[in-house]
Amino acid sequence: MGNQRSEDDSDRERLKPVLPETNQRMPLVFCEPPHPAVLASEKLLTFCELRTQRRSGPGGQHRNKTSSGVFLTHGSSGIVGEATERRSQAANRTVALQRLRFCLAVQLRTPSIFDRVDSPLESDVRDRYAATTLKLNDQNDAKPAVLALLLNDLHASGGQPSLVAQQWSVSTSSIVKFVKSNGDAFSLVNRMREHHGRRALK
Repeated sequence: MGNQRSEDDSDRERLKPVLPETNQRMPLVFCEPPHPAVLASEKLLTFCELRTQRRSGPGGQHRNKTSSGVFLTHGSSGIVGEATERRSQAANRTVALQRLRFCLAVQLRTPSIFDRVDSPLESDVRDRYAATTLKLNDQNDAKPAVLALLLNDLHASGGQPSLVAQQWSVSTSSIVKFVKSNGDAFSLVNRMREHHGRRALK
């Protein structure tokens, strides 16, 4: 009985919210701030290569003649956002750009709020969405920006939403629900937690 209690206490001590040391963080790909997902559309596009291509698919011959697929490649990272399902190139570009933002948000990191690195653009996003419900739909340009910064903070905190929630003045459940709304982001956070010996979020 005593041994069991000692083991339980040891588990609680190991799993309680403690900010890990920088050298303990899971290795990820970093870029210089500001994070590209927080940039205005026209600014982000200046860092991207645009390629268009006619694609086959549902709609057959009619679609081939009227639809142009759009592929946006972020220059320094090589990350690609694409859209081929819309009839107009302009509409596909809008969709591809938003998909690129989400890919960048998940796959690239910049210093977190715990690192005390000042980036005015990132700080502006934090100020606008701190102490809010964090309920943003996928079409909102701000959602990948917020997601990128939350993932920065979750990476620095070892995947602990409770520590990040304190910094954003929101509830822990708000952080979890927001990240869970993007499957790739949620998977990444659970890999962070696994790296630090923590149980997966459900």
